Amino acid sequence: MIPLAGEAGTNTLLIVAAILGLGVTSQVLADRFRVPSVLFLILSGVAVGPKGLSIVTQDVFGGALTTIVGLSVAIIVFEGSFHLKIEKLRESPSAALRLITLGAALSFIGTTLAVRFFLNTTWGIAALIGALLIATGPTVITPILAVVPVRDRVAAALETEGIVNDVTAAILAVVIFKLLAAQGATPLAYLTDFVERLSVGVFIGLVISAILWLLLTRVRTPMGWTPQNARLLTLVGAIVAYSTADTIVTESGVAAVATAGIVLGNVGLPYEAEIEEFKGDITIIVLSFVFIALAALIEFETLLDLGLAGLAVVVVVALILRPLLVFLSTTGDRFTRGEKLFMSFVGPRGIIPASVATLFAIQLGTPAAPSNPEGASILAGTVFLVILLTVVFEGGFARQLAEWFKVIPMRVLIIGGGRVGTELAERLEERGENVVIIEERKSAAEKLRNNGFSVREGDGTNVELLRKAGGDRSKTIVAATGDDDTNLLVAQLAESTFDTETVITRVNEPENVDAFEELGVKTISASASTAWGIDNLIERPAMSRWMTELGRSGDVQEVEVTDESLAGKTISDVNEMLPEGCIVALVSRDEENTVPEASLELEYGDHLTILGRTEAVHEAIDQLHPHD
Repeated sequence: MIPLAGEAGTNTLLIVAAILGLGVTSQVLADRFRVPSVLFLILSGVAVGPKGLSIVTQDVFGGALTTIVGLSVAIIVFEGSFHLKIEKLRESPSAALRLITLGAALSFIGTTLAVRFFLNTTWGIAALIGALLIATGPTVITPILAVVPVRDRVAAALETEGIVNDVTAAILAVVIFKLLAAQGATPLAYLTDFVERLSVGVFIGLVISAILWLLLTRVRTPMGWTPQNARLLTLVGAIVAYSTADTIVTESGVAAVATAGIVLGNVGLPYEAEIEEFKGDITIIVLSFVFIALAALIEFETLLDLGLAGLAVVVVVALILRPLLVFLSTTGDRFTRGEKLFMSFVGPRGIIPASVATLFAIQLGTPAAPSNPEGASILAGTVFLVILLTVVFEGGFARQLAEWFKVIPMRVLIIGGGRVGTELAERLEERGENVVIIEERKSAAEKLRNNGFSVREGDGTNVELLRKAGGDRSKTIVAATGDDDTNLLVAQLAESTFDTETVITRVNEPENVDAFEELGVKTISASASTAWGIDNLIERPAMSRWMTELGRSGDVQEVEVTDESLAGKTISDVNEMLPEGCIVALVSRDEENTVPEASLELEYGDHLTILGRTEAVHEAIDQLHPHD
């Protein structure tokens, strides 16, 4: 008879099962309520921790917790960096570069000074906290971006900052901690130690990624590579990169997996889509485990002991330093004021500060050098207080903040970056929409990119390229090339593969209009549109001039009556509700359009066309059809 596991082992097994169950439940709740899963994970950890049900305590995992957290962090960082594509980095390269240099330096210096001043601790402990709180991290940014579909340039800047600053924070904190006990350490010693760890991590990451690339693309196995083997090999490669680098030099493993992830995500691995899907599932599991396990270790007495001084540090970090570094980093780029404010107030701290702070606090609390029990308490308390408050308020209300600052645009995919596609993209961008252009010609794509547009280079009829460009998330797909066959194929793919809400095609030859309309696709005939425009200039010059300014000084928008309280109101009542500078110009009911009389009563499902000044029209749309 096979002996059963001991009681301690059984309890640990049940606890691990409970953590994973809570993690999956948190993910489901996050999807249901459209908030980042991190919020539910932390609340779950607190609920099962010592101050809750006392199921998860530090004694459950003992000394193995550090290793488990380390490997989990490696997988999470690798998964985040694997998604950081070169095309995405091109969306806002200058802003991303400033966020990971100027922004990181400002965050480190400002946080260090705030901790030193408000908490009256040593410079060493203050600098250690300042280093750890540089990191935002993919563990908190990625879940936020999953439920807040901001423009690509905003997502690119936040993701780049999270991944790179995770590495910077981890290595810088280790260097400072190592030199805390070194009397008379010079700035050069700090810099040398930092560069050593970063260099080792980058080197190991490059070596492992090169080996994986050779194995997957050049080595032919008897049975051939399968998606399953490719997924498993990539996962093992990430763990090997982390453990090898960390064995050579402590805390260089994060840099290794970040490097490997960025390289492998951009070299065109076979089965790349399958690898990304598999890593995403694994990451949800380890993310659940790490956040719940670490949240369970939060000592609320330590947080309360910090008092108002601790809250003052949080205010400085989240409400002063963060907006300052974001506005400085995005100066001169095409970020709107709303996007800058959103980035300013959505910078929660994540796994790297939590895991490293826990490790250091344990070591500082032991008699071995550098022993500093009081410093350990301040370190753990401050870091966890910042994490807890920023995740709960910034992560939990991220979507509401995005709606408040109006940074959730309609995603439009334009196939063809010629004169028509470019003109359309400019108009949509000026209205604040998230536009991605697919252009096959390399020179044209580069020119569009230099002009600030989000561009994917390649064949617009390639399903995989359409998917990578966001075809499955686009509300509207526009086929605007000069070739009708290409436009027809794009329309078919959009209808059959992505189930896009609106598909619009440019028709260059009038005799092809019927073929497009048989598919149920909205068509714009190039010749008919040109004739219509000329006719307007002849017969209605004032209206024609105004129409060219749509989305700039004036605008026309359509909104459906979905608010029961509007049904039964007259046009006169609605016009009185609207902001000054716009009116209801048209009512569409049962596919019939009428210029409404003041006494016309609205019905549920009517479509109202609002005409007027751009700002007034946008305000009216929000008023009549607010975001969910």
